[in-house]
Amino acid sequence: MKLLQEKLSKYTEPQKAKAAGVYPYFRAISSEQEPEVTIDGKRVLMFGSNCYSGLVSDPRIKEAAIEATRKYGTGCAGSPFLNGTLDLHKKLEQRLAEYMHKEDVMIYSTGFGVNLGVVSTLTGREDYILWDEQDHASIIEGRRLSFSKSLKYKHNDMASLEEQLQKCDPDKVKLIVTDSVFSMEGDVANVKEITRLAKQYNASVMVDEAHGIGVFGEGGRGVCHHFGVQDDVDLIMGTFSKSFASLGGFIATDKTITNFLRHHSRSYIFTASITPASTAAALKAIDIMIEEPERQEHLWKLTNQALEGFRSLGCEIGHTSTPIIPLFIRDNLKTFAITTDLLEEGIFVNPVVSPAVAPQDTLIRFSLMATHTTEQVNEALEKIGKVFRKYGIIE
Repeated sequence: MKLLQEKLSKYTEPQKAKAAGVYPYFRAISSEQEPEVTIDGKRVLMFGSNCYSGLVSDPRIKEAAIEATRKYGTGCAGSPFLNGTLDLHKKLEQRLAEYMHKEDVMIYSTGFGVNLGVVSTLTGREDYILWDEQDHASIIEGRRLSFSKSLKYKHNDMASLEEQLQKCDPDKVKLIVTDSVFSMEGDVANVKEITRLAKQYNASVMVDEAHGIGVFGEGGRGVCHHFGVQDDVDLIMGTFSKSFASLGGFIATDKTITNFLRHHSRSYIFTASITPASTAAALKAIDIMIEEPERQEHLWKLTNQALEGFRSLGCEIGHTSTPIIPLFIRDNLKTFAITTDLLEEGIFVNPVVSPAVAPQDTLIRFSLMATHTTEQVNEALEKIGKVFRKYGIIE
């Protein structure tokens, strides 16, 4: 055995979980990702999707993707920097700029690629990146690639952020980067205070709206618009893989920043453009979210129903106020076992265990779509309560 394989062969955690019959990953779905999916021929309620708008199987989205494929083919065979820019891409960028109320937009092949390519590129060796300790992995990877000084602040702790800002050279660039809605625990960043501190210390702000768009703000524009600070946020990031029911991502900002990124951001320059189908799907999703505000209203009705229901059961749900609801288990193996039992009960949820979180913070991530029904939420509450009692999580 070569040294590489010998070293990696010592990683046996997945094998242990499989042997115990509680391995919870790569569960194959054989249907559209609607509120009800099919796994191994069985009906399962999907509470593990990130498509908060519920548009992922909307026939209008599918038809837009099909028509774009007929016209442009299945791919672009190159990066946007060279041969991979379509007029359809330009149309989406213009539409997103209008939608997000920003001067310009760049679209990337993935949301991960946006954060990787933007955070790693904007600041130099003498500059600073200030980041929330619970920021998404893509932000962390972008920060790691940057040559800038990296300052971490405590999660959503504005005193900690100010303390870090005070360490910075006032004459150097300071970029504060945060999620708007934190993807695992569903709490919301204090964007009002972040932008206030940014003004006070002459810093710039980038907000990742991956889990905010489609949920918050008029037309689903996100947390920054919901709190009225979009003009004070220099860069707003979004992904197409959630409420936009597609694949890809974007950064909305001013033309000074996009001009630099278009010629320096490596995950943009050296990655093939998003497919015509993905582009058209995202375009159609914007129209639907604006034209059908009742989707967002229903999502919040379901969210309040679920939050109240879990609190009534006695579940520990942290500080969430969003369609992302963490159900804390605080034990790795028990989290796996409960996830497995819930699937047997017909409820699909996602386990979040270490090293993604600290061992004492393991949880089950329950998330809602606008296409769920109140009856489906009630069924989930009943079955989750049953399994949680079995494992002593609630009385």
